[in-house]
Amino acid sequence: MTAVVVEGLRKRYGAVDAVRGVSFSVEEGEVFALLGPNGAGKTTTVEILEGFRPHDGGRVEVLGYDPGNRSTRRGLRERMGIVLQELAVEPTLSVREVLTRNAGYYPAPRGVGEVIELVGLGEKANARIKTLSGGQQRRLDLGLGIIGDPDILFLDEPTTGFDPSARRAAWDLVKALTGAGTTVILTTHYMDEAEALADRVAIIARGEIVATGTPDSLGGRDAGDVEIRFHLPAAIAAADLPVPVESVDGTLVKIKTDQEVQVLHKLTGWAIRRKVVLTGLAVERLSLEDVYLRLVGDPGGAAEVAAEPRVKAVS
Repeated sequence: MTAVVVEGLRKRYGAVDAVRGVSFSVEEGEVFALLGPNGAGKTTTVEILEGFRPHDGGRVEVLGYDPGNRSTRRGLRERMGIVLQELAVEPTLSVREVLTRNAGYYPAPRGVGEVIELVGLGEKANARIKTLSGGQQRRLDLGLGIIGDPDILFLDEPTTGFDPSARRAAWDLVKALTGAGTTVILTTHYMDEAEALADRVAIIARGEIVATGTPDSLGGRDAGDVEIRFHLPAAIAAADLPVPVESVDGTLVKIKTDQEVQVLHKLTGWAIRRKVVLTGLAVERLSLEDVYLRLVGDPGGAAEVAAEPRVKAVS
């Protein structure tokens, strides 16, 4: 099933077109990453999907609901989880108290103890919010997003402030959720996070979608030139190599080609016959970050109304 449908979405603030004809769809159980610089229309688009901001034109459907329809908003909210950049909760409450209270907002929530363990706060279950570190508070944010066992989860910069171990644990949790059928809409400035989690990526710039595809294929990453690098073996000159060389920096050889299989075959076959080692042999394509920067160009586009970190009060 298609969980999210966006067709020709438009949003205007005075004389500024913040979102201009944005269209995309998200399948059930998919992780869909919406990437873009501040001011590109990303936050406005997501807030429209969440039902926090009305749209001026186009069609929006989330789990079969119009998120702007007040009469059905509660039904959608009961099936939705949201993890924002900052969450306003009473600092004197404990982790368990906050999660228990929020669980009561949903018809079939996850167990509080289960969620505490899933987000790695087992040792902090009874700790007051004011005593938690920044990373621990982000874990609580994630816990509040999944406590309702949502069918769709919005993740806004979910691992900001996490150490590498916590980030990997959060990624594993997201993968487990999607494996069980949860649909995830992800916004992040970490390209490695988008690459690790997203089934598909859309890049928005100046209020418009400029590219959509899998992380591996976006912007032609799966085609075109690659760079092959290695260090010259001792007593071997670049001219002795069986393939043309782009450049040599000290002993580091760089070869650019759109025929990587053929070039590697010639190069490795030659090395085996000569019984030499190609130390540091690596093949590198255009990175997702390279593609992103090329596509967004000058980030100075339509002004985003919600440019500051989004904050959700829990009460």
